[in-house]
Amino acid sequence: MKRDLWFSEEEEPPSTEIGHAEADFMDRHTPHVIPFRLTRTPVVAKKSLKSRGRTYAIAPSERSMAFMERFFPEATPDEWNDWRWQVRHSIRNLSELERIVALSPEERDAILGLNGSLPLRITPYYASLLNPMDPYQPVRRSVIPVSAEFAVSPGEAADPLGEDHDSPVPGLVHRYPDRVLFLTTGFCAAFCRYCTRSRMVGHSSHGAGCSKTRWQKAIDYIAANPAIRDVLLSGGDPLTLSNDQLNWLLTRLRQIPHVEFLRIGTKVPVVMPQRVTPSLVRTLRQHHPLFVSIHFTHPDELTPETVQACERLADAGIPLGSQTVLLAGINDSVDTMKRLMHGLLKARVRPYYLYQCDPIQGSRHFRTPVAAGLEIIRGLRGHTTGYAVPTYVIDAPGGGGKIPLLPDYVEGRDGDDLVLRNFENKAFRYPDPAGGPAADD
Repeated sequence: MKRDLWFSEEEEPPSTEIGHAEADFMDRHTPHVIPFRLTRTPVVAKKSLKSRGRTYAIAPSERSMAFMERFFPEATPDEWNDWRWQVRHSIRNLSELERIVALSPEERDAILGLNGSLPLRITPYYASLLNPMDPYQPVRRSVIPVSAEFAVSPGEAADPLGEDHDSPVPGLVHRYPDRVLFLTTGFCAAFCRYCTRSRMVGHSSHGAGCSKTRWQKAIDYIAANPAIRDVLLSGGDPLTLSNDQLNWLLTRLRQIPHVEFLRIGTKVPVVMPQRVTPSLVRTLRQHHPLFVSIHFTHPDELTPETVQACERLADAGIPLGSQTVLLAGINDSVDTMKRLMHGLLKARVRPYYLYQCDPIQGSRHFRTPVAAGLEIIRGLRGHTTGYAVPTYVIDAPGGGGKIPLLPDYVEGRDGDDLVLRNFENKAFRYPDPAGGPAADD
């Protein structure tokens, strides 16, 4: 077995300090945003992306190459497209981030005050999507902390969903009768500031660790409980594991007779699409039926690289779904959500869940009123294809599970008729004599 097959967060490749020529501040922070569109045609020819016998088919876009040349001039396209290079060169501190964006005072103070909180981590690829001059840009707000994270509001908690309470063995949450949540690792390629598991990810001292012993205890629990038919691998992010680790874990889960299908929850195709290599896809496709749920936040994340990654997974016969957290000032409008859902369908990703933001500590500035989510669903249902309408849910605090929410389309009853209101706000009657109480009740 390779020495690096099993590694803890302490052994995770360290960030590398990169040297760059001195440049004028405004020159370094001149917006480097290059427009992109959904396309299957990579900007850089695939044949140029070969290194040490490996082929990387997620070709970097013009946007990525311009960013790399500006901020990582010593890197080659091969290195940029190596996911391990992306991990090693992730932006993790103030000085690294200030090279790339002009931080607002609120952002700068928050980064300096992160002691013990969810760390800062942004892959170079995802950093290329950030507007260096606009602290209110949606994708920037999702990964750069602000001081509001340190304000704890009533009803917020470190573990708002009560996952620790429903954990029979470390790293496993068994809430629903027939399925479990398997927290495979505490590591992510990028740390979302609204993360439900911010109490555990990025901290080797707490939460799920990449440990064969820990995994085996979870596997033994699943094997001993025949009611479990569905296993969702999450974390952290399972796709930050090596191919060998994933194969080891998926093989042992697939060997349990009553486990019917497996799922992976990930944001890697969004923040580090370079990870979706041919070898990863070959590993995953051995374990069908396998589903992948991808965490998308905003239409700006649908870059050529991410679309390529999704198409590669889909071509391997892996059904893809999206999970989107509703976030104030980021995606809480019908127009933004419609653009995201349409883009996902074009990338062969089926919108699955729209989550009301969980009340983790310091999340008040991210959480919208529930009415905003209902208005988005109302603005999608009937106004676009049904495939583009996710299920809006609240994951009930305290361990209540996911509760679906819908706008109220039922006006009431009139005798034997059910009175309904459609997407155009027009009333219609449906004959339903057996559907309600008798008229004289």
